[in-house]
Amino acid sequence: MSEFKDYFSTQSRAYSRFRPQYPEDLYEYLSGLCEDHDLAWDCATGTGQAARGLSGYFDNVVATDASAAQIANAEGPGNVVFRRGLAEKTGLAAQSVDIITVAQALHWFDLNGFYKEVRRVLKPNAVLAVWTYNLLEVGEDDIDQIIKKFDEDIIGAYWPDERQLVRDNYAAMAFPFNETDVTIPEFNMTMLWSLDELMGYLATWSSVVAYKAARGEDPLKEVFSDLCAVWGAANDRKNIKGPLSFKIGRI
Repeated sequence: MSEFKDYFSTQSRAYSRFRPQYPEDLYEYLSGLCEDHDLAWDCATGTGQAARGLSGYFDNVVATDASAAQIANAEGPGNVVFRRGLAEKTGLAAQSVDIITVAQALHWFDLNGFYKEVRRVLKPNAVLAVWTYNLLEVGEDDIDQIIKKFDEDIIGAYWPDERQLVRDNYAAMAFPFNETDVTIPEFNMTMLWSLDELMGYLATWSSVVAYKAARGEDPLKEVFSDLCAVWGAANDRKNIKGPLSFKIGRI
């Protein structure tokens, strides 16, 4: 298999446990954009968050990821097939796919190669939907400011360059498809998390892994003490929101 930028294999089990789930009404909305519902391809599936959501609306889902560790930790119902594979080489039949989804991953891709494969496998007038999210929001200024400082000042230098596309909510992302002229509804991930669960999520960031590798220490120790000071009781759970940003188009 060709080389790819693998930032997540080392924490694939944590990724499966702590990465937030996308809202159910998102999949209902995406399904409504499709003329047929035979086959969905979830590209860069990770451990299968979006693939599981699609499974209730499409007869078959093929979920691919370049990371063997991610696929090994992926789970889904019987109509989801998990495969290791690059975004630009799926092995899917030409004009066989009703929708392609890419959740929080397009910024890592060889876009030219992926978009070529998109045009090959999508049915005429079928859908490509990609989305991203930036920092999660607790809605309490003291907590959100600590997370922002951690992101920008403590581990900021350890983010790959592609992270800037996420910070810009994909506004600058090349997307050479016929984007839908219908206003996309607002979709948010919503979680009720303890501080331990929030810390588990932060530990999945590629920049945290890079920081540990470069400096031999865990940057989360510093942010944990700061968050403990403002979180409240140890068992308090906070309502956390993650706004999603989209690009949706057809060939």
